[in-house]
Amino acid sequence: MDAGAGLKVLIDTHCHLDAAEFDADRDAVAQRAVAAGVERIVVPAISRANFAAVLDTCARYPCCRPALGLHPMLVAEHSEADLQDLRAAIEAHRPLAVGEIGLDLFVPDADAARQAFFFAEQLKIARDYDLPVLLHIRRAQDQVLKHVRRIPVKGGIAHAFNGSRQQADEFIKLGFKLGFGGAMTYPRATRLRALAAELPLEAIVLETDAPDIPPVFAARQRNSPEYLAQIAETLAGLRGLTLAEIALATGRNAQAVLGLTD
Repeated sequence: MDAGAGLKVLIDTHCHLDAAEFDADRDAVAQRAVAAGVERIVVPAISRANFAAVLDTCARYPCCRPALGLHPMLVAEHSEADLQDLRAAIEAHRPLAVGEIGLDLFVPDADAARQAFFFAEQLKIARDYDLPVLLHIRRAQDQVLKHVRRIPVKGGIAHAFNGSRQQADEFIKLGFKLGFGGAMTYPRATRLRALAAELPLEAIVLETDAPDIPPVFAARQRNSPEYLAQIAETLAGLRGLTLAEIALATGRNAQAVLGLTD
């Protein structure tokens, strides 16, 4: 029996199912995810060029819902016209959230100023449309917090959270949930696992970031949304809860922050 069989509240809050890595078997991947108990998969865009792919993926698979945004690691490709196109796409398609947006200061020679411009402009778009945001915060938690304090939005998710407890508390105060996924499954990730065990359960959502950040049992392989139940099992073990309890709590958290109603 699959780990997630019978659980209908698992929500993958961050999965790039439109990515080229899934071109050969996307139908099968989606089917396996649903069979493993994944009720919803949030598919965030990363550039104007893949808005259509994200929307097509979400139209094709009933379990999927779109988010639209411009990723900080691709700022060299983005133009100011893309921001207008983002507004138009939000008007036309009403995505769950604006994302994936934020800052990435891990990348060598990152253009921090250009990242900050596109991030701030997209926070304004999210504010204007009263939408939550999916935040990319790698090596940039404090800087991202500074922006969302200056341009308040309707909460959202701090994707792939790997900051301090103090930073976690600040995101929570601002109405954000914290995304935990494959990185949490590695025994050596002691600080991250401590956070997953100790943070308020109502602040945590689950994600895969597939095809990236594979869990320990699929190390150096393509990640997949079907692994979400096993990731949830790790969280359950860390917190001394059952898989059903973790699925129910994190599913409700995701529904609350993203406005999922069906």
